[in-house]
Amino acid sequence: MTCNVGNVDRMIRVVLGITVIGIGYFTELPSWGAVAAYVVGAVALVTGAWGFCPAWKLFGINTCPAKTAAQG
Repeated sequence: MTCNVGNVDRMIRVVLGITVIGIGYFTELPSWGAVAAYVVGAVALVTGAWGFCPAWKLFGINTCPAKTAAQG
């Protein structure tokens, strides 16, 4: 897996994931709504932590900065 999620995108995903999971846990959603919030939040959190998003790969999107020769 190569990086296809840049630093800003990663931070947004992590914050969004934690927020959506919190909404699912702390609000009075129906059970299906809470499960949906957990799934969406977990996907955002995991893709932000890994730096790889299968959907971005499918659509050819890459927000990860290109490595230069000086970076290795």
